[in-house]
Amino acid sequence: MNNFKKVGLTALAGSLAAVSANAAEMSVSGATLLTYTSEDTSEVTGNPFGMKTNLSFTASGDVNGYTVSYMQTSVDQFAGMSSARLSVDMGDMGVIAFDQGSGSGLATIDDKTPTAAEEIWDGLDGTTVGGLVGTAGNSGVFNYVNTISGITVNAAARKGSGTSSSDGSSSGAGQSAWDIALTGSGDTMGVDGLAWGVGYGLAESGELSDLRGTSDNDQHATIFANYSAGPVTFGAQVSDKRSGSNGTASQQTEAWGIAFNVNDDVSVSYGERDVEFGTAGGAHVTENGDGIAVAYTMGSMKLAGNRNEVKNNNGSSGSTDSMTEIALSFAF
Repeated sequence: MNNFKKVGLTALAGSLAAVSANAAEMSVSGATLLTYTSEDTSEVTGNPFGMKTNLSFTASGDVNGYTVSYMQTSVDQFAGMSSARLSVDMGDMGVIAFDQGSGSGLATIDDKTPTAAEEIWDGLDGTTVGGLVGTAGNSGVFNYVNTISGITVNAAARKGSGTSSSDGSSSGAGQSAWDIALTGSGDTMGVDGLAWGVGYGLAESGELSDLRGTSDNDQHATIFANYSAGPVTFGAQVSDKRSGSNGTASQQTEAWGIAFNVNDDVSVSYGERDVEFGTAGGAHVTENGDGIAVAYTMGSMKLAGNRNEVKNNNGSSGSTDSMTEIALSFAF
């Protein structure tokens, strides 16, 4: 990691109203990922080899007694800003932040089942992955984080749509939302090796499609528990997504996973996930997925591989998909 000391940070408030610069520390870190991906026989893979480079910039400094931090992550050699976060640490009062993609609220616990590499739904077909919770999303949201009596509160709220905006103006319409995640360890319950979490969120769905002139909310909820004993971690998670719009399928998810650390360098995992898609008066379809993963770590290098398969993908009866990926990453 390279450190650039005493970089002056100047903030512009209002119309060209300058404030004095403060001493801060900026650091740069990055990682390069080489991948080989194989899709199922019904898809055209193209060139299966690829490479991605991530660069992360972080800066922090004291502003009027509070620690103000900024983070930005760029993907593929500045091809575009993938995420950014501005936060103010208020000590015992917690941290408040504006998030543009780093992860906030309920979305931080959308899938906490243990895995040695990627999640068991990673790389499968579908523009969205069914069963994952998070009403406020991760882009254009205000985020509050604090730990009270061993329980971490992570809350997020968004005004308007979840489409990010780069200039501070509103982007999109409707779907204001909020959600919250509570997480803790077994220390709060007297159970060594336990990690747990629970979350809930609401998003405006607007007027219903049957023109009754009423509106309702999308509701997301989840609960998980992971238990570690020696080199083995077992976890399970249950989630529920209910739409306030007529004709949109509800989604109930049950998932579990087990991970085993063979030694300090090698780990393996296996998991399964069922997502039931159901609409009022319609047939319910259950998506069945499973995945296996293995990872080998040596210093700043990691070699990982995973194989994921799914039936009735994304609630489409008879649809199947599979994906195999091998990834070699270097951190610097």
